[in-house]
Amino acid sequence: MNRDLRGKVAIVGVGQAGLGKADGFTEMEILAQAARVAVDDAGLRMGDIDGLTTASVLAPMWAMPVIEYLGLDPTFIDSTMLGGSSFVAHMMPAIQALVSGQCSAVLVCYGSTQRTSPISRSVIASVRRDFDPQPYEYPYEPLNPLSTYAMAAARHMHEYGTTRENLADVVVAARSWATLNPDALRRTPLTRAEVLAAPMISDPLSTFDCCMVNDGAAAYVMVRADRARDLPHAPVHVLGTATRVHGRQGSSLPSLTETAAVESGRAAFAMAGLSPSEIDVAELYDAFSINTILFLEDLGFCPKGEGGRFVADGAIAPGGSLPVNTNGGGLSCIHPGMYGAFITVEAVRQLRGTCGERQVAGAEVALVHGNGGTLSSQSTAILGTWATV
Repeated sequence: MNRDLRGKVAIVGVGQAGLGKADGFTEMEILAQAARVAVDDAGLRMGDIDGLTTASVLAPMWAMPVIEYLGLDPTFIDSTMLGGSSFVAHMMPAIQALVSGQCSAVLVCYGSTQRTSPISRSVIASVRRDFDPQPYEYPYEPLNPLSTYAMAAARHMHEYGTTRENLADVVVAARSWATLNPDALRRTPLTRAEVLAAPMISDPLSTFDCCMVNDGAAAYVMVRADRARDLPHAPVHVLGTATRVHGRQGSSLPSLTETAAVESGRAAFAMAGLSPSEIDVAELYDAFSINTILFLEDLGFCPKGEGGRFVADGAIAPGGSLPVNTNGGGLSCIHPGMYGAFITVEAVRQLRGTCGERQVAGAEVALVHGNGGTLSSQSTAILGTWATV
């Protein structure tokens, strides 16, 4: 059934706002700014939007105030919250709603002011404990999500001989891409030695191995492929997408070194009728350096256990064999709490050919992979230009 949906829907507008520090603005305000940019980029008006997907860390009923603030009257609404992967996971229900005729234009949007918000980290942690209980872990007060990713990195090192140098190569590659991106927040060149010398936060992850804490908003607009042909930009078609979840707590996952991305990736590739060797650019949710290595393995770009060696010698950096996280990723571009919408925006821009110095020449197919929670949810999407449909 999903194969029948291949290429039937396209992303036609993208937007970002409030990147870095959105002083004086609420997350709703920068969300609205990004949404308006995306809708305008699509050649539409806000009144044309009759479908909405969104989510927030702090507001379980977030879709309702967003609808009110944007003045929408949607016939399709999805506010499923799966953490940072949500805005990739939202693609499939949006596709189904569009193809069935339930709606004609879906806005996917997110905004966060986690850096400048007056709400303290302790309040946020308290809210998460109340609405997102993890009974086996919270009593021990882990530095989650960091603690779980550090355990995953340590276990990967134990099982496969992965080294801190391999993790550093991921960080350096992301920074190399960021130096080419005027929107990236960390653009100073970085060396492996500097990464290895950085203060340790949770062994084996140092400060550079961890994503930033920023404000930011991102949005994109989806319509049916037949309508997309009449809009200003060349459409970027959704060729395949799938989401899988293995559990919520790291302590309850079947494995710390193999994620549900194995299944989401396999299903997305099957829907697209493509293989990893046909991907021109990969945007992987790199909240921590170990993520990139895990997802390269689990999505089939290299065998399990070979991710550390795969990223060596600049293989995922500019000029490497597989361009990965071409905007600089969550490690060097931006990471406002949940990152899935931002990697989608970057993939669309790469396939449009509008990325300037960081543009991957001839990019026709892009993979976007979202991760949520503590390796909890995994969502994969494969996007392509009109020529790939």
